[in-house]
Amino acid sequence: MTESSATKSTKNPTSDLILSIDNGTQSVRALLFDLQGNLVAKSRIELQAYFSKNPGWAEQEADYFWQMLGQCCQQLWQQSEVIENGYRKRVIAVTVTTQRGTVINLDKNGQALRPAMLWLDQRLCQKNKLMPWYWRVGFILIGQSKVVDYFRRKSQANWLEQHQPEVWQNTDKFLLLSGFLSYKLTGQYKDSVGSIVGYLPFNYKKQNWAHPWDWKWHALPVKRSMLPSLVKPGEVLGEITPDAAAHTGLKVGTLLIASASDKACEVLGSGCINPDTASLSYGTTATINTNNTKYVEPQAFIPPYPSALPDNFNSEVMIYRGFWMVNWFKQEFGQNEIDKAQTLGVSAESLFDQLVAQVPPGSMGLMLQPYWSPGLKNLEAKGAIIGFGDVHTRAHIYRSILEGLAYALREGQENLEKRQKCKITKLVVSGGGSQSDAALQLTADIFNLPAHRPHTFETSGLGAAINVAVGLGYFENYQQATSAMTRLEQSFLPNQANVVLYNKLYQQVYLKMYRQLKPIYQNIKKITGYPE
Repeated sequence: MTESSATKSTKNPTSDLILSIDNGTQSVRALLFDLQGNLVAKSRIELQAYFSKNPGWAEQEADYFWQMLGQCCQQLWQQSEVIENGYRKRVIAVTVTTQRGTVINLDKNGQALRPAMLWLDQRLCQKNKLMPWYWRVGFILIGQSKVVDYFRRKSQANWLEQHQPEVWQNTDKFLLLSGFLSYKLTGQYKDSVGSIVGYLPFNYKKQNWAHPWDWKWHALPVKRSMLPSLVKPGEVLGEITPDAAAHTGLKVGTLLIASASDKACEVLGSGCINPDTASLSYGTTATINTNNTKYVEPQAFIPPYPSALPDNFNSEVMIYRGFWMVNWFKQEFGQNEIDKAQTLGVSAESLFDQLVAQVPPGSMGLMLQPYWSPGLKNLEAKGAIIGFGDVHTRAHIYRSILEGLAYALREGQENLEKRQKCKITKLVVSGGGSQSDAALQLTADIFNLPAHRPHTFETSGLGAAINVAVGLGYFENYQQATSAMTRLEQSFLPNQANVVLYNKLYQQVYLKMYRQLKPIYQNIKKITGYPE
């Protein structure tokens, strides 16, 4: 169905609504946006993020995601405001944005063969088959043998083929969570180009499945027939089937429009469509992203991911489990604030901000390196906190976590500026951590740049809605759409006294920490075997 036949005669920009479904790691949300970018209604269901049958595993039943998506939508339609204003009838289309890198094996009948393997899963293959000699020589010549080996060891497909061969042999489709939910909603094996991030045979430069001669087909057991067909963000994935309509409460035939992964949608929903504006995501994974029309590798041989803007690229530096560290601190040391917030009827975040305020900038010399999980370019890395003294309290630790994350993202900013040959002049911060005034102020101070909070917390859902709005012709282009649907709510300007202090700590201490600690990390790995 084309845009013109589906919507041309029925468009009403003043009353039409878009349903964005955001299936993250911690929750699933059903979000209704109008064409001005206002969130008019919202339903949210907390998820059991994953279960672990073995240490380091992270799995969840595939059908659990589908069931929770349906419940979340039905919960939305039952809200009194939604009923009174007839919001359900005003939904012109639906879109889905999801967590990245979570994979699902389906048999020939479209049934899940095993639980989904989440992006948080840490299992690794111990031994892979040798690749053809010419590829091995090529990787040695460009110095990327370790990176390719890690790609193969980390691949869920390789692990499944080696450890659960019957499952792999019976796998007809190997989908990301986004593709699985698209299939459940439309009955078609299609996914958005903007959602493809993972250990898959994907050409990030061409933004399509890899050419038959590409090395990834030798590195992985995946066949082209196991993968979905791809459409660009803003294009039609299909129509809601009768079964999906009964499950979600949507009207049969409602268009499902392609958006992108949650991080890509977050960049778009923050209004960051030019490389001089960086999108900082303070979520489970902390990232700094810029949107580029050209293919700009954030690090050598690390590809930029597909943008939510068709044919664009998101150059991303990731701090794996970034704000997971903040949640870890709250669980281990912050129960007092959590309990007190419930008693007072205030947000726990406001009390944690008070904790940060007790400590001067720089945390009295307590410095944190936030490598709680290793990355592709620092496979032996571990987290570190140095500078402890008897003056330090849990408040200092908490502030040092926030500062350490900001230092790491500033390092990412400097790398991005060099590679994209464009200075970053503005930061827009989203994700759970963006609700902390203290986090945004120290971010502005450490970057020496204004840090802005968007008008809505739900930037991923808004970015997905923008894909629908442009795809269905409400706006001529993404510049027009972001001007109409995104805006800034609050700005935090750098405190110059803090800028001077943070710059010294960053240049003279933080940047030297990894280099100095790397040999120690390597010895820890040799002695303990951790990380694998």
